[in-house]
Amino acid sequence: MDNQQVKPDRGRRSFWTWGWQSDEPTLGQRQEMAKHLSKRFGRKISVPAVPDIEDLELRAPRISVPDSLRNIVTTDKAERVIHTYGGHFLELNRALRGDFAEPPDAVAYPQDENQVEAVLDWCDGKGYAVIPYGGGTTVVNGVSVPPSARGAVTIDMERLNQVLEIDETSRAARIQAGIFGPDLEDALRPKGYTLRHFPQSFPWSTLGGWIVTRSGGHYATNHTHIDDFVESVRMITPAGWWESRRLPGSGAGPSPDRMVIGSEGTLGILTEAWMRIQKRPVFRATAGVVFPTWEKAYTATRHLVQAKLWPANLRLLDPEEAGRAAGLNGKQALLIIGFESSDVPQGEFIKLAVDIARANGGQVDDDEVRVSDGAGQATGREGAVGNWRNSFIGVNAGLTNGLGLIGDTFETAITWDKWPEFDAEVRDKVGRVLKEVVGEAYTLSCRFTHVYTDGPAPYYTFSGMGAPGGEAEQWQTIKDAASEVLISAGATITHHHSVGRMHAKGWSRQTPRLYGSVLRAAKKILDPNSILNPGVLFEP
Repeated sequence: MDNQQVKPDRGRRSFWTWGWQSDEPTLGQRQEMAKHLSKRFGRKISVPAVPDIEDLELRAPRISVPDSLRNIVTTDKAERVIHTYGGHFLELNRALRGDFAEPPDAVAYPQDENQVEAVLDWCDGKGYAVIPYGGGTTVVNGVSVPPSARGAVTIDMERLNQVLEIDETSRAARIQAGIFGPDLEDALRPKGYTLRHFPQSFPWSTLGGWIVTRSGGHYATNHTHIDDFVESVRMITPAGWWESRRLPGSGAGPSPDRMVIGSEGTLGILTEAWMRIQKRPVFRATAGVVFPTWEKAYTATRHLVQAKLWPANLRLLDPEEAGRAAGLNGKQALLIIGFESSDVPQGEFIKLAVDIARANGGQVDDDEVRVSDGAGQATGREGAVGNWRNSFIGVNAGLTNGLGLIGDTFETAITWDKWPEFDAEVRDKVGRVLKEVVGEAYTLSCRFTHVYTDGPAPYYTFSGMGAPGGEAEQWQTIKDAASEVLISAGATITHHHSVGRMHAKGWSRQTPRLYGSVLRAAKKILDPNSILNPGVLFEP
């Protein structure tokens, strides 16, 4: 199967929220959110107008595009505005204020590998910073132009968007890096396959972005990170091509794929990868198990994951999350269990999982355990599980932009032996800082996005109303406190949001002392002029 090309016309990308202009919340929706927040915090909140791109002030491009590249490189104002920021709420707030102090000087849209190589060679010869760009949903300042750059070119990969081959015998597909999540699934669906990797940014992010940021998908056990799906990679660097051999596994030295997975655009530009695919599931089973306490809930989760039944979903919500997102009473925790398979009925597996949960204090009626008959019908669309699913999928980063709300997340992973004390420390220390910064009316909640036999990946969400004009400084105070707790407690600075510029300090404390020197040596060979994403992973 060759050249399964997908080139949908989505229109122009949004410059102040995730996705495209069609994804932007309406003025009415934003006004309703402002009313809700005003009532919640007892403060009048006004909705700022969205500026017109034509009215924005932007510095003139500092570079001259050669004639040979003019058909794929543009200095168009709108394109430079759209590619200035990622998806973090502080970036989007700056966009709403019309602050575009560090835009790229040009944006390239290569259509094949030769054009990627030509743009990279031009930038390397001129010393221009190169910002590889997938969907732009980074929440860690991963696509920003560093102020030290004397010229910067964003290379948008969206036109390398084909599924080039499908190997049905090995169940793998060769896929170009710029394909968006929905298009990838649409290309695999006619043959009955799926990659089955669904990060929350799935509608707006790309395969290449998932790989270079070590994306975490929606499924909670077994195959969780994009790492699990990568069979081989192909990447262009200023020093030449880097391509690994297709192998189901290898014990031959350090893996060349691991140099690319998680490299965040600093060592080269990923152009394509062979990815492990699977048949689309038709057998499904789900249950939402309620626990009277958070402690009983996470203990049950540990027992369940260590039984190695490998449910596709094992999502745990603390009482705060379960109340807000699943409609519970705010005192009970909710464990969402889901199984699926393309070949094997899942009724027995969900029964075993529910038995383990009940033995550890969980409560669920038999008629609330939903099992499909293999015809592919949906499960988990009703009750508390359905409520949570709708709130998770319906996320819109633009709904609260510019309203003064300081709302963000931090996610990590830690071993089970450290978990209870760690969770208590996070809630205590970050909670105290939140109270100092935004007052009593703050929220701090937790859910498990992924669960391993040796530990959970807790995902904390916080919010509070900031002082107008001081949101960035207030957020930084909260973020610093959270990062310090994570690193000091022996957790990771990030489980799946990547390092970017935001987590650089924590990442440097987390890694072995000599590791940075080893990576810098590799960077020097592959990118001797340090043009690739300066300031990410490496000092600018």
